[in-house]
Amino acid sequence: METNNEREFFTLNDEDGNEVEFELIGATEYNGKRYYAMIPADAADKAQEEENGFCEYVILREEQDADGEISLVSVDDDDEFDDVADQFDDMFSEEIDYD
Repeated sequence: METNNEREFFTLNDEDGNEVEFELIGATEYNGKRYYAMIPADAADKAQEEENGFCEYVILREEQDADGEISLVSVDDDDEFDDVADQFDDMFSEEIDYD
C-alpha cells in the first residue's frame, strides 16, 4: 500500500495476472466481513479532470486464508454485492455537499 497526500493505493493482480493499481475510496463492514470500494488509479485522475468528478468503483471483500494471508476477492453473490453497494452509495452520498 502506498499513501500519496492522504490517498491510498493498492497494486492488485487481475484474473489474467496483470498488475493494476487501484485507489481506495472507502471501506465498510457488512455481516462481519470487511469490504473495500476502489477505483482504478488512472480513472481517479481522469475523474478529477472531468466536470462531475465521478467514476464507477469496484467492490472487493477481504478474505483470510488458513495461513493468515489476507487477499481481496470479487463479490460474486448478487444479493451480497447489492447490499454492500447500497452501503457504499449511502456513505458516498453523505460526503457530497449539495449546497
